Amino acid sequence: MILVSSCLAGLKVRYNGTHSLEEKIGKLVEENKAVPVCPELLGGLATPREPTEIIGGSGEDVLEGKAKVIDKAGNDVTEFFVKGAYATLEIAQTYNAIIVVLKENSPSCGSSSIYNGEFSGEKIAGNGVTSALLKRNGIQVMSEEQFVNSFF
Repeated sequence: MILVSSCLAGLKVRYNGTHSLEEKIGKLVEENKAVPVCPELLGGLATPREPTEIIGGSGEDVLEGKAKVIDKAGNDVTEFFVKGAYATLEIAQTYNAIIVVLKENSPSCGSSSIYNGEFSGEKIAGNGVTSALLKRNGIQVMSEEQFVNSFF
């Protein structure tokens, strides 16, 4: 089974209430070949919500307590991101997921780049919190672009 970010399947769960539909991924969900997950909702955040970025490192650093996830208003929302990451890991393990396709650049889901923590729109190399946890547990994680370019 494949797990995918809910926003890539067309669900309006992004921080601003929109989606990031990738049609090929949406079709996999419709055909019951993929299961949508949103780590941020699983962690207890609502839609819409303030934009968030990792301050002081990457997802690995958040898991180790060395960095935090802060929303644009300055609130520490780290616990929601960590809780959502572990809930996503549990779902991936329940479904024996072979691949998890997550939305690039997200502080939860980025698998090769995330925003730099300054809310400036600039990106840096790194994993989001969920991506880091899944990779630590031996689960293959890729971005929507990597997935579509590899399999379609």
